[in-house]
Amino acid sequence: MIKIYHNPRCSKSRQGLAILEESGKDFTVVKYLDDQLTKEELTEIIQLLAISPMELVRKNEKIWKENYKGKDLSDSEIITAMIENPKLIERPIVVNKSKAIVGRPPENITSIL
Repeated sequence: MIKIYHNPRCSKSRQGLAILEESGKDFTVVKYLDDQLTKEELTEIIQLLAISPMELVRKNEKIWKENYKGKDLSDSEIITAMIENPKLIERPIVVNKSKAIVGRPPENITSIL
Protein backbone atom coordinates (compact mmCIF):
# COMPACT_ATOMS: atom_id res chain seq x y z
CA MET A 1 0.00 0.00 0.00
CA ILE A 2 1.23 3.45 -0.93
CA LYS A 3 1.28 6.09 1.83
CA ILE A 4 1.78 9.81 1.56
CA TYR A 5 2.84 11.74 4.64
CA HIS A 6 1.02 14.95 3.86
CA ASN A 7 0.73 18.50 5.14
CA PRO A 8 -2.33 20.12 3.50
CA ARG A 9 -0.89 23.61 4.11
CA CYS A 10 2.20 22.86 1.99
CA SER A 11 1.96 23.50 -1.75
CA LYS A 12 4.56 20.82 -2.60
CA SER A 13 2.65 18.32 -0.48
CA ARG A 14 -0.61 19.22 -2.25
CA GLN A 15 1.13 18.78 -5.61
CA GLY A 16 2.42 15.38 -4.47
CA LEU A 17 -1.07 14.35 -3.43
CA ALA A 18 -2.38 15.39 -6.86
CA ILE A 19 0.24 13.18 -8.56
CA LEU A 20 -0.95 10.21 -6.51
CA GLU A 21 -4.59 10.97 -7.27
CA GLU A 22 -3.82 11.18 -11.00
CA SER A 23 -1.92 7.86 -10.87
CA GLY A 24 -5.16 6.00 -10.19
CA LYS A 25 -3.40 3.83 -7.60
CA ASP A 26 -4.78 3.16 -4.12
CA PHE A 27 -3.03 5.09 -1.39
CA THR A 28 -3.45 6.25 2.18
CA VAL A 29 -2.99 9.82 3.36
CA VAL A 30 -1.26 10.34 6.70
CA LYS A 31 -1.65 13.88 8.00
CA TYR A 32 1.41 13.69 10.19
CA LEU A 33 0.77 17.06 11.85
CA ASP A 34 -2.53 15.70 13.21
CA ASP A 35 -1.56 12.05 13.71
CA GLN A 36 1.87 12.20 15.29
CA LEU A 37 4.38 9.65 14.08
CA THR A 38 6.08 7.37 16.57
CA LYS A 39 9.84 7.29 16.83
CA GLU A 40 9.75 3.78 15.33
CA GLU A 41 7.66 4.92 12.34
CA LEU A 42 9.90 7.89 11.60
CA THR A 43 13.04 5.78 12.00
CA GLU A 44 11.65 3.24 9.52
CA ILE A 45 10.78 5.99 7.02
CA ILE A 46 14.32 7.40 7.29
CA GLN A 47 15.74 3.92 6.67
CA LEU A 48 13.52 3.47 3.60
CA LEU A 49 14.64 6.87 2.32
CA ALA A 50 18.27 5.77 2.83
CA ILE A 51 19.22 9.16 4.24
CA SER A 52 20.42 10.49 7.57
CA PRO A 53 17.84 12.00 9.94
CA MET A 54 19.43 15.44 9.42
CA GLU A 55 18.64 15.22 5.69
CA LEU A 56 14.92 15.05 6.53
CA VAL A 57 14.95 18.19 8.70
CA ARG A 58 13.50 21.46 7.41
CA LYS A 59 16.39 23.61 8.58
CA ASN A 60 14.75 26.94 7.72
CA GLU A 61 11.88 26.40 10.19
CA LYS A 62 11.87 28.86 13.08
CA ILE A 63 11.68 25.98 15.60
CA TRP A 64 14.92 24.51 14.22
CA LYS A 65 16.77 27.81 14.12
CA GLU A 66 15.76 28.76 17.67
CA ASN A 67 16.17 25.41 19.40
CA TYR A 68 18.50 23.09 17.50
CA LYS A 69 20.69 24.89 14.96
CA GLY A 70 24.39 24.65 15.70
CA LYS A 71 23.98 21.95 18.35
CA ASP A 72 25.79 18.63 18.14
CA LEU A 73 22.80 16.28 18.04
CA SER A 74 22.79 12.51 17.69
CA ASP A 75 20.55 10.87 15.09
CA SER A 76 18.23 9.80 17.90
CA GLU A 77 18.00 13.38 19.20
CA ILE A 78 17.24 14.68 15.70
CA ILE A 79 14.46 12.10 15.28
CA THR A 80 13.06 13.07 18.69
CA ALA A 81 13.10 16.74 17.65
CA MET A 82 11.08 15.86 14.52
CA ILE A 83 8.61 13.79 16.55
CA GLU A 84 8.11 16.61 19.04
CA ASN A 85 7.96 19.24 16.25
CA PRO A 86 6.51 17.54 13.14
CA LYS A 87 6.76 20.81 11.18
CA LEU A 88 10.47 20.01 11.00
CA ILE A 89 9.83 16.97 8.78
CA GLU A 90 10.46 17.52 5.07
CA ARG A 91 7.37 16.85 2.98
CA PRO A 92 5.70 15.19 1.29
CA ILE A 93 7.10 11.71 1.86
CA VAL A 94 5.70 8.85 -0.19
CA VAL A 95 6.28 5.23 0.81
CA ASN A 96 5.55 2.37 -1.57
CA LYS A 97 6.38 -1.03 -0.06
CA SER A 98 10.14 -1.03 0.58
CA LYS A 99 10.80 2.27 -1.22
CA ALA A 100 10.33 5.85 -0.10
CA ILE A 101 10.99 9.28 -1.54
CA VAL A 102 10.69 12.91 -0.52
CA GLY A 103 8.50 14.67 -3.07
CA ARG A 104 10.75 17.68 -3.62
CA PRO A 105 10.20 18.30 -6.41
CA PRO A 106 6.81 16.56 -6.44
CA GLU A 107 7.65 14.86 -9.76
CA ASN A 108 10.10 12.64 -7.84
CA ILE A 109 7.06 10.71 -6.60
CA THR A 110 6.46 9.12 -10.00
CA SER A 111 9.74 7.21 -9.67
CA ILE A 112 8.32 4.87 -7.00
CA LEU A 113 4.76 4.38 -8.28
